[in-house]
Formats: sequence, C-alpha cells, structure tokens
Amino acid sequence: MKAKHQRLVLAALAVVGIAGAGVLGASALRDEAAYFRTPVEIKDGKAVVGEPMRLGGMVAAGSIARQPDGLTIRFVATDGKASLPVEYTGIVPDLFGEESGMVADGRMRADGTFVADRILAKHDERYMPPQMGEMPEGVAKMAPKV
Repeated sequence: MKAKHQRLVLAALAVVGIAGAGVLGASALRDEAAYFRTPVEIKDGKAVVGEPMRLGGMVAAGSIARQPDGLTIRFVATDGKASLPVEYTGIVPDLFGEESGMVADGRMRADGTFVADRILAKHDERYMPPQMGEMPEGVAKMAPKV
C-alpha cells in the first residue's frame, strides 16, 4: 500500500473514532440533561409528569417532616409565589434546612408531589466554614445583604 493511501486510511479511522466518541458523549449527556424549574413554573403547567427536571427554590419555614423510616423527608419548596411538596429518601446535605436554598433533581408524580433523587443545598456568598469562625468585620460590611 502506498504512503498516500495509508494516510487516507488513518485519517478516515481518526474521523470515525472522533465521530464515535461524540455519539457516546452525546448519549451519556442525554441521560443527565434536565430542565431547571421553579415552583411557580410547575404550578403553571410547564412540567410533565415523569419528566426529569431540577427544582430550585427555598425550603419553607416549618415544612420539614422526617418520616419514621429515618431516611425519608417531606418538605415544601417555595419561590415566594408558589409552593410545591417535595419528597426525598436519603441523607440530606449539612446545609439543608428551613428557609435555606436548595436544588433537587427528580420527577413530578401524578399527585403533584416532586420526588427528588438528589438534593443540593445552596448557601449565599457570605458563607464561612465553621472551622474559620465568624466572618471578619471588614468582609462582613462588604458582603451584600440577602
């Protein structure tokens, strides 16, 4: 085989390999893709039952109810305009609590409850890890109030 033909075969194999990697990457990302919704969008009918999505909002005050099994919790997510019941089975993050921000991955159930597969707790930009103690005075004045 001539050198010219060898280069063409190698170039064709490289193109096929890159295309194959792209297809595999796209199929892997398709399983992870989810729309981000707020409670008011879900109440307005922009969510389909069983569709994977992310729910973002605040945990309503006094809404966290731990179930007897020790792992399941129920709470209400709100964005100030609408509220939505959420159910999650698993260990919640340390920052998860009432009147704190959260993002939940999951699906809507036919009864109007959002069933979360994963919960992420959000904190504001003024967060200081407990090991560092209180926020220094100069930094506390610069931080925006939330």
